[in-house]
Amino acid sequence: MKSREIHLKTRPDGLPKTSDFELVETDVPLPENGQVLVKNLYMSVDPAMRPPLTNGQTKLNEAMPGGAIGKIVESKNDAFAVGDHVLSRNGFRELYLSDGSNLERIDLMGEPLTTHLHVLGMTGLTAWGGLLIIGKAKEGETVFVSAAAGAVGSTVGQIAKIKGCRVIGSCGSDDKKDILINELGFDYAFNYKDANIRKELQKGAPEGIDVYFDNVGGDHLDAALTVMNPRGRIPVCGMISAYNNRGARSTGITTLSNIIYSQVTLRGFVATEFLPMKDRFLMEARQWLSQGKLKYRETILNGIEKAPEALIGLFTGLNTGKMLVCISKK
Repeated sequence: MKSREIHLKTRPDGLPKTSDFELVETDVPLPENGQVLVKNLYMSVDPAMRPPLTNGQTKLNEAMPGGAIGKIVESKNDAFAVGDHVLSRNGFRELYLSDGSNLERIDLMGEPLTTHLHVLGMTGLTAWGGLLIIGKAKEGETVFVSAAAGAVGSTVGQIAKIKGCRVIGSCGSDDKKDILINELGFDYAFNYKDANIRKELQKGAPEGIDVYFDNVGGDHLDAALTVMNPRGRIPVCGMISAYNNRGARSTGITTLSNIIYSQVTLRGFVATEFLPMKDRFLMEARQWLSQGKLKYRETILNGIEKAPEALIGLFTGLNTGKMLVCISKK
């Protein structure tokens, strides 16, 4: 059976180009005993995919990995039935075989299927765990989130509002600023591209910041450290400002002494550490979603051939909310 997949052809230096990737046609055999044939419907692209393109973790000339939702179209495995929807790390391809060990069945409870690639998936778990478990955000505190119009950032801000916090967000356009304030309920937002970040934080958080959820690093972290309250917490989720730099080097931080005198905790994390709490997260997130308290936006490009463009678009401001690629609608 014919399938198409995206390979990394050359390692990018700086912002990736579509010519760094290649669309390859392959043959996928029919499943044998114990196997299933999966057709991908949607796949996710995420900023964290960028460093592995250069550092060697993503292999050349083979299908790239990435989160995806697929549907079982043929099954010779008693654990899966034709029509089951499954999560996997086998994105960037149309079809694939699996023995089921790398699949997670999705049991829908009325929510849209694609939410399991963002607000009910690893994106949501990242936001929930980073803010509440690492950041320990509490009612009445002030939370600042960078890249606030992205998938993780927009979820962080809404969860913080649900928990009774004042929320400030930075984003890359005036349209996104309007979405943060008028649609997602942020208390204050600014377009970092035409603003002084430090002054905006002083204006938006006159009493200081208790939790800074850092998706960006660089000048955002440098500015946030100057307004952190005593014993403030900084869960570090990403460094998107550095991912296209050689060696993923961040802009120099000049305000690190504030960590000492304000007794600030700065802690990096990855979403997998929250997997033991996933059931608790899903229960809360599903409730917020059904109550209309947790909203989301999707930017969807159609066709596997658009996957490189979608990935590159994360670094050029193409997306609002979650960036997805629709591989098949059936």
